[in-house]
Amino acid sequence: MWYNFLNKIEYKGMILLKTPRILTIGSANIDLMARMSKIPSVGQTVIEHAGYEYIPGGKGANAALAVHRMGGESIFCAKRGNDTHGSRLADIYASSGINARFVSATPKERTGLALVMVEANGNNRIVAYPGANALLRAEDAEEAMTCYPDAMLIQFEVPYDTVIASVRYARDAGVPVIIDAGPASKEYDLEALGEVEIFSPNETEIYTYTGIKATSTDNCLKACLALSNKIKAKYYVLKLGERGVFLYDGTYFKFIASHNVEAIDSTAAGDVFTAALTVEYMRSGDIKRACEYANMAGALTVTKEGAFTSVPTHEDICKFVLNNEINYQLN
Repeated sequence: MWYNFLNKIEYKGMILLKTPRILTIGSANIDLMARMSKIPSVGQTVIEHAGYEYIPGGKGANAALAVHRMGGESIFCAKRGNDTHGSRLADIYASSGINARFVSATPKERTGLALVMVEANGNNRIVAYPGANALLRAEDAEEAMTCYPDAMLIQFEVPYDTVIASVRYARDAGVPVIIDAGPASKEYDLEALGEVEIFSPNETEIYTYTGIKATSTDNCLKACLALSNKIKAKYYVLKLGERGVFLYDGTYFKFIASHNVEAIDSTAAGDVFTAALTVEYMRSGDIKRACEYANMAGALTVTKEGAFTSVPTHEDICKFVLNNEINYQLN
C-alpha cells in the first residue's frame, strides 16, 4: 500500500520521493562549440564552415539542468567568474529552472571555459580550462548543504579536496551521494571518498582507474571488482556509450542495452545520464529502473547538438517510450 505525505511516499517500508531535491556540486562553464569535418593534424590549418557558438556547459551545470528537466528540484553549487560569461550563465540558470543561490562569483578568475570540438560523426573532444571552478572550496559545499538535499550529485571538474569534503558533509547528514566519476585521474585517491551510494564512470574513466578496458561482460565485472577495492559503493554503474550500461551491486550484475538512435553529438550525454539516474533512483528506489530511465535520457541527448540545448525532459522520455513501444512502466 502507498502512503502519501507531503513530498514523500512510503512503500513496503521504503521512503520514496515524488520530487527529490538534488544538490549538484560541480563545474559551471561556457562552452565554445566548434564543429568540424575532421580534427586538424599537427601544423595543419583547416578552414571550416560548419560554424561555432558559445553555449552554457560544464558537467555540473549540465547535470543540474537535467535534474530539473527530469522532474527533480535542482539546487546547484558552483563558482563562476565576475565577467560577461559569468553574468550570462547566471541569467541562463535563473531562466532554466535551476536554483543557483549557491553559485557565487569571484573576481580572482574568469568563468571556466571548455573547447568542444565536434566531428561530423558526432564524436567530440573536449579541452576544459577550469578558471573559477578551481576556486570552489569546501566551505561553499558546506553552505550548500543548508538546502537539506535528498541526494548529492557530484563530479570531478572541481578541486578534489572539495569533492572529498562535500562527500563527507553529505555522509554525516545521511544524504546519499552519487558520483559521476569524471574527468578521471590516476592521482585521485578514491578511498578517501569513503562510502557512497552510486559510483558511475564511463569507459575512459574505467580504464584510468583500473587499467581494464570494459570491452566485454567479463572485463566489466573485473573492472567493478577492481573499483570496489578503491571505493566502496552500494552500486557501480558503468556507462558504456552506445553499448549500454553495466550495473553491479557487489553480488549480482546486469547489462542493460542501449537504444538505437541517430547520434549527432555526444556532448553532455554522460552528465544527463547520471542526473537522470539520480532523480529516478530517488523517486523509485529501484536501481535497475533508474538505469533504464537514464539510458533513455542519454540516448535522447546525443540526438541533438550542444550541452544545455540537448538535455531532454521527462516528457521527452515518456514520448520515447510510447513511440518505440519500450517495455518500461511510466510513472
